[in-house]
Amino acid sequence: MNLNPVHIHTWVPLTIQDESEPLLNIVSAEKEFLTDDEGNVWIDAISSWWTMIFGHRHPKLLSALQTQIQSLDHVLLAGNIHEPAEKLSKSILELTNFDFTKVFYSDNGSNAIEISLKLAIQFYENHPDFKSRSEFLVFSNSYHGDSIGAMNVSGKNYFNRIFSELRFPTKEFPAPNCMNCPWGKKPIDCKTECLSDLELAIKQKEYAGIVIEPLVFGANGMLFYDQKVLVKLRELATYTNTLLIFDEVFTGMGKLGEVFAYQKAGVKPDLLVFAKGLTGGVLPLAATLVSKSIYETFVSKDPYKAFFHAHTMTGNPISCSVGYAAISLLQETGLSMVKLLESKLKLHAESFQKKMGNSVENVRVMGAIFAFEWKEPVASDEYLNPIGKQIKNSLRKFHILLRPLGRTIYITPPYTISDDSLAKIFYALETSLSEFLKSEKD
Repeated sequence: MNLNPVHIHTWVPLTIQDESEPLLNIVSAEKEFLTDDEGNVWIDAISSWWTMIFGHRHPKLLSALQTQIQSLDHVLLAGNIHEPAEKLSKSILELTNFDFTKVFYSDNGSNAIEISLKLAIQFYENHPDFKSRSEFLVFSNSYHGDSIGAMNVSGKNYFNRIFSELRFPTKEFPAPNCMNCPWGKKPIDCKTECLSDLELAIKQKEYAGIVIEPLVFGANGMLFYDQKVLVKLRELATYTNTLLIFDEVFTGMGKLGEVFAYQKAGVKPDLLVFAKGLTGGVLPLAATLVSKSIYETFVSKDPYKAFFHAHTMTGNPISCSVGYAAISLLQETGLSMVKLLESKLKLHAESFQKKMGNSVENVRVMGAIFAFEWKEPVASDEYLNPIGKQIKNSLRKFHILLRPLGRTIYITPPYTISDDSLAKIFYALETSLSEFLKSEKD
């Protein structure tokens, strides 16, 4: 069936509202596969926006859902608690070796970021030794969500430029980028020159927090950077009593080979946010992890020190039960699967680089991420670089589902993806890009 965004009742997000935009009508899913209404089977090479880390409809996750719904579907968490939420919270904190004290639930990454920002601001209000602070330090190539607060701590870009009048005060700095360092440095001789301006700023003025995606800037190009950056930020945050906030919506749940990127980097933040794979993509759920020093400032009989924030479906029992099952899977086999997948991606990447030569740049792998740039001029709004759309449409011929970030092409497949499907993805990439090269020569 030929569908487009204009002629259906649903507003399809991040899609141009035009009759020429084709839509896939997906009717079923299993493992890494999606089936459309015409019976075509597609490989979900991006885990449906990085969520389906164990593939679609994993039996253990579905079983947890079905079991929980037999006893408790939902109850407000305000003034109540239930076993699924408490079990999940304990298992999450155990994964961090109790680097954090409390888990605050919401239902998506943007909300979880909003919670971390509000907690940071109120922390300084509640703390007897600090004055009020409300401004955050942010990075140019960051993306933290589309709600107002999350948008404000993202870099100014195509996602939020129209809403600039709604921005609250932030100070933005160029994002670290160890793939194309503006200072011409390599990690081996890097002295975090990219943070020099931030260091000067944070020592001259009091800020509420530094917000950053650890080790990988996801939605703005899968930019990798060295852990030295996080070590330096931790040092500066500690020295100036500024809160360090890690957005692990993308990198959490094993994406980089450890449960969390902060563990891979060896740098502990004050607040940590994650979502996406928390329920293996089955249900909406996000979490904001709060360190002891922050939580203690909210422990008071004074109602004005309480954190007045909640969402209707906060800590939904069904979502929490599925989340608990997802964490069990991650511990049992997930992390070992990521390490195996990383080794396979590196082999494919090496072969891919040899075949594509100078037509691609920055071929890279970390954990369950493979990415590269097509050698194309950078567009003024890089996310809208037309080459990304062309490549996405070219891959449709092979029934591979991708969503390039401008000229940055990436795959983040389920940890459980088969060798055959992985080979098909790379074959489709190599064939499509070779056709692009041939058409350019002709």
